[in-house]
Amino acid sequence: MSQVAVTGLGAVAPHGDALGPLFSALMRAESAVVEIFPELLRPAAAARVAFDPAPWFSKLQLAGIDRVSQLAVAAADLALRDAGIRVDPGESERVGIYVGCGMGGAAALEAAYRAGGRVPPLTIPAFMPNAPAAQVAMRHGVHGPVLTYSMACASSAVAIAEAAKALRSGEVDLAIAGGAEALIVPGVVLAWQAMQTLAAFEPGAAARACRPFSARRSGFVLGEGAAFLVLERADRARQRGARSYASLAGWGLGSDATHLTKPDLQGQQRVLRQALRMADLQPADVGYCNAHGTATRVGDQVEAEALAGVWGPEIGGLRVSSTKGLHGHLLGAAGALEAVITVLALHHRRLPPNAHCEDPDPSCGLNLVLGTDQVAPGLQAAISTSFAFGGANAALLFTRD
Repeated sequence: MSQVAVTGLGAVAPHGDALGPLFSALMRAESAVVEIFPELLRPAAAARVAFDPAPWFSKLQLAGIDRVSQLAVAAADLALRDAGIRVDPGESERVGIYVGCGMGGAAALEAAYRAGGRVPPLTIPAFMPNAPAAQVAMRHGVHGPVLTYSMACASSAVAIAEAAKALRSGEVDLAIAGGAEALIVPGVVLAWQAMQTLAAFEPGAAARACRPFSARRSGFVLGEGAAFLVLERADRARQRGARSYASLAGWGLGSDATHLTKPDLQGQQRVLRQALRMADLQPADVGYCNAHGTATRVGDQVEAEALAGVWGPEIGGLRVSSTKGLHGHLLGAAGALEAVITVLALHHRRLPPNAHCEDPDPSCGLNLVLGTDQVAPGLQAAISTSFAFGGANAALLFTRD
């Protein structure tokens, strides 16, 4: 079965849109989280993107294009540039776009609710969840499958796995896969506050609010952004002399089918084992995990138990970090951004830290990456996990070429 090569990466993230500075900021444990919406009754924190749409859109084009689609177009464009690819009109039916988006155009919907009776006429096409994928397709003239996956926090990880499946089956020759989310608007923040899942923090301490796997963790902070991977069959990539960051060697997709919001140990273990089997690897072969790690009390504990159950006596050799403490939780785009970070960690053999965790929870028992700028000279394989509301679970396993 043909290997799937990662030949391009692109991100428009809270730490910027240049891969090198983005990864370096994470390695230094620089938090992009700030306090937002001081008018709310309860303090809230999030990681926003400093994004200028001018390089990608004219003012006329921006009408009816929500921020989530703007971020998606920019990140996909950067990924294609990084891969050295322009979509050939003669091959456009053999190109696919696979996008994860959990909530669609939140800004457009919020504006419509606040419009006072004069709702913008392009509100519907702006906030529909498949708008980011459609905008990327129109930008690059893609006529193959253009698909959107909306599975909460697992959305873009699922999209990447589905893209790899399409490549292996021969349905497409090139896949642009990732996700986008832009939901930092008051209405969405209030909804998450009502669920009591967002992190609490003292005045002036928003940057350190999210503490994955810490004994003092209290929840996550929201983030926004978009990230894409360009995937190709390895033989095609070699033929065109492309640089390959890594191979997507295995993945696991599954459902808990137990509870809408409560994580399930067996469900998480199933997808971890699926990814290992597909890649024909043993747990000891995988040296790093970019964990889902939302910093919720239950979520981190169940994920730690899932990893320990699958890795068994080899769990001490698995270095683990959740980068959500630095870039926030991008929900539908989380899996894509964290896949990009995982690929960069594997490519450079450097491990991003599990930030703000001076007091690791002993009940989690993981070998956390607690220092900055840690190297892993022997790293050959790394895994990224995404566990979502609705019981959707996904794991992506990458190997060095």
